[in-house]
Amino acid sequence: MERLIFPPYLQEGDRVVILSPSGKIDKSFLRGAKKRLNEWGLDVVVAAHAGSAHGNYAGSIKQRLEDLQRALDDEKAKAILCSRGGYGAVHLVGKLEFEKFRRYPKWLIGFSDITALHNVLQKEGFASLHALMARHLTVEPEDDYCSKALKDILFGHLTPETAEAVGTDAHEGFFYTCPAHKLNHKGEAKGILRGGNLAVAYGLRGTPWDIPAEGSILFIEDVGERPHAVERMMYSLKLGGVLERLSGLIIGQFTEYVENKSLGKELYGALADLVKEYDYPVCFDFPVGHVSMNVPLINGAPVTLEVGKKETKLRFNI
Repeated sequence: MERLIFPPYLQEGDRVVILSPSGKIDKSFLRGAKKRLNEWGLDVVVAAHAGSAHGNYAGSIKQRLEDLQRALDDEKAKAILCSRGGYGAVHLVGKLEFEKFRRYPKWLIGFSDITALHNVLQKEGFASLHALMARHLTVEPEDDYCSKALKDILFGHLTPETAEAVGTDAHEGFFYTCPAHKLNHKGEAKGILRGGNLAVAYGLRGTPWDIPAEGSILFIEDVGERPHAVERMMYSLKLGGVLERLSGLIIGQFTEYVENKSLGKELYGALADLVKEYDYPVCFDFPVGHVSMNVPLINGAPVTLEVGKKETKLRFNI
């Protein structure tokens, strides 16, 4: 179980670049995210093509690649906030260079389609932040739990004395808890936290940017996918030997689909049947996904997953 490299935590005055590697975005969300990050004391740079449009994309492949490569190479930048997901990040996979990034590593922040970029960063040996993006920073209030958690993680405020949003323990580091679910498989496991959007990760199966299974605690979420499509993707992981090699599994929020019991039961129930043969802990209904309670997760962090009778605890061993 090899820990990935953590980029440096941020300090007041540090530079953050906002860019759009996937879908086009309403420019009001770019302005809103910039305002919120400025309020955190950060110097915000909006990339040249962040508000561009090329069909459904935020600019052509060349423009999006140019913005991301420039941000990766930026010696002063300490974080990159992806403005939104959608589709398009896969266009950039295999085209990025990391020579300068290795000398000046920085946090990549985003979720959904940004899962593809998290996979790229992990292949290069770096942790990244599966977390909220520009719209959330714009529309949610200042005291929003997930926004405060993101800020605390970025600034390294993860001690009992300073953490405001995430749970903390003097001996355990920071952690999240969520209520027990009737389908959970109780147990405790250690591993490297990896994952994100199921469909995006599935699209990279069999490539050099596939998520490694051995020693991983995998988390998954998705939006707008029909139940049988989710089951099909999970069977691919099962038949490919991925699920059996995991250390643990976190099933997050699957949203914006019709629960029509086409699988003979509800989606969570079908997934529970699919993984019931494995001995590791499985957590259902974890707060990650296309919902307002989308807690920031450090992709590539060593964690302990404790699935108990009354609650689930995900502890970051950092």
